[in-house]
Amino acid sequence: MVFKKRTFFGEEPERFTPPQPAELERRVANLLAAAPGLDAAEITVTCRGEAVVLGGRVATGEEILRAEEAARSVPGVAKVVNRIELAKAGRG
Repeated sequence: MVFKKRTFFGEEPERFTPPQPAELERRVANLLAAAPGLDAAEITVTCRGEAVVLGGRVATGEEILRAEEAARSVPGVAKVVNRIELAKAGRG
């Protein structure tokens, strides 16, 4: 038996790999953990397709912006929904 290479009008068919939310979550979380000037210990990352939802609490407004900027820089992220809040003083 001889198997021929699959073609579509003489061209190799385009292969589509659907996005893997768990892999995207892992990449975003790893980048947040390593981002300078950001304490990501209380940040959660959830993916819905190519959209990333950030949640949790941080100490400063600057950290909220850094987290969003870092998440947008990850390849495969199409949209970032930032729901990170400022931690209230005295809470820990």
